Amino acid sequence: MKKTTNFKKIAVLLLLVIGVNLVSHFFFKRFDLTADKRYTLSETSLKIVDEITQPLYVDVFLEGNFPGEFKKLQTETQQLLEEFKAQNPNIIFQFVNPLEDEDIDKEVVFQSFIERGLMPVNVTVNDKGQQTQEVVFPWAIATCGDKSVKVPLLKNMIGASTAEKVVSSVQHLEYAFANAFNTVSKEKQKKVAILNGNGELEDRYIADFVRSVRDNYYIGPFTLDSVAKQPTETLKYLKKYDLVVIAKPTEVFTDAEKQVLDQYVINGGKTIWLMDQVNIEMDSLMETGDNLAFPRDLNLNDMFFKYGVRMQPDLIYDIQNTPIVLATGEKGSATQYSQFPWFFSPMVYPTIKNPIVSNLDGLKFEFTSPIEVLKNDIKKTVLLTSSQYSKLVGTPSEVNVNMIEDRPEQKEFEGKGNYPVAVLLEGKFHSAFENRVLAFKDSTFKNSGNDNKMIVISDGDVIKNQLDKNGQPLELGFDKWTNNLYANKEFMLNCVNYLLDDNGLINIRSKEVNLPMLDTKKVYDEYTFSQVITVGLPLVVLLIFGVLFTVLRKKKYSK
Repeated sequence: MKKTTNFKKIAVLLLLVIGVNLVSHFFFKRFDLTADKRYTLSETSLKIVDEITQPLYVDVFLEGNFPGEFKKLQTETQQLLEEFKAQNPNIIFQFVNPLEDEDIDKEVVFQSFIERGLMPVNVTVNDKGQQTQEVVFPWAIATCGDKSVKVPLLKNMIGASTAEKVVSSVQHLEYAFANAFNTVSKEKQKKVAILNGNGELEDRYIADFVRSVRDNYYIGPFTLDSVAKQPTETLKYLKKYDLVVIAKPTEVFTDAEKQVLDQYVINGGKTIWLMDQVNIEMDSLMETGDNLAFPRDLNLNDMFFKYGVRMQPDLIYDIQNTPIVLATGEKGSATQYSQFPWFFSPMVYPTIKNPIVSNLDGLKFEFTSPIEVLKNDIKKTVLLTSSQYSKLVGTPSEVNVNMIEDRPEQKEFEGKGNYPVAVLLEGKFHSAFENRVLAFKDSTFKNSGNDNKMIVISDGDVIKNQLDKNGQPLELGFDKWTNNLYANKEFMLNCVNYLLDDNGLINIRSKEVNLPMLDTKKVYDEYTFSQVITVGLPLVVLLIFGVLFTVLRKKKYSK
């Protein structure tokens, strides 16, 4: 009877296991038990992944011997990719160690990665007081068909520890991969125009921005030179673009050119304005040692006023700034270069939770002016501001490199600071030519339009990349004099994506992840104790259990 009962229990258990496996074959469900739901994909990510109809390969190079922080990044990356793969089996990923083969020439590998823009990172591995240097490639490559795109896994953060960088990077992972999948799996649709004809930045100074935007959008130059003879035709062609980038114009806009841009906005065209309201350049200042900063009038003030902002012809003087490098030392001796604080180059950190600036590191501004936010029906979101320890310097005024010796006192900034330098405008814009005489006749002229949005930035150099010694463009945001990489590129790409993103992909950037990290110092200090608790204690408990089991068994069966 007892044997029959046991047999029935085993049979029921087997049937239950088989039943669960059959159900799981037809119905798949993963449960995210994390408090911050870091493995729960957003609706936007799910939509992008569901539309992938052919194999999409992801090669992750985050493999090898590296510190625990990078191991954490590796684990989080793998688990996120498993979520993508569970949603769509067309996503196929693998982790690859580029230096696994000991026979390969490491220098050749390094050079090949650098040429593709996949910069390796040198990290120090600490193992109980012993330090070794290892190279990490925190990158992935997503490939679908004949299209490939690189995916950065580690965010750059000036002055941050590796653990802080990893936490910030994990928050960025879903957006990074979702954006990459969207790029390689879909054809380009939106068009971006780079405005020319009014003294804007030369192509070589915006080359890295153009190169990066080209991954997702069609991009090309557009000149307003033809406005003088064919204004209506120029406006007609400009309307074919979804976004216009106006990068640091230095020549006055005619009323006809202004009307073309105004009607482009009223008809739904998105715009990014990068304007220098004060005329002064860092290159000429470094050559002469001093220069005169004076207001620049581009004949656009009335148009911005109508839209709801006004750029003041002042310079922001900020204690929180980026350094400049100057040659020091006596004549005849070896030239030395030293870094000095430059108060006219604010280091701007985002302080709001907006997807354009969420999880961004510091940006480098240069000779920037404050933006005054005016009252009208347009919604204004101040994206970036100077620090609380900043003040305004009126123009015209002399700027001298000897200002590096200034030591301003805190009381100079009381009641000042936090000046807006980048503003997002959203709403139904009214034409600057409303109830005014038009610069040219236009049968399609509108006084106001439907919902639209634009971004105004009071510094044209935010989009400007430096050049190397051969005149080749460097990465946007990289300062070759200090070797610092600022977040200018990521900010500019976020601006473009926000204005043109119809499926809300940019909103994934607002996702926050609370990633617990080990206290390395505490681990080293309590290394032996931790070993005893994690390894020794279970063995002791098992030994005690074994002894008690043996003693009790002997007592039971010795009777």
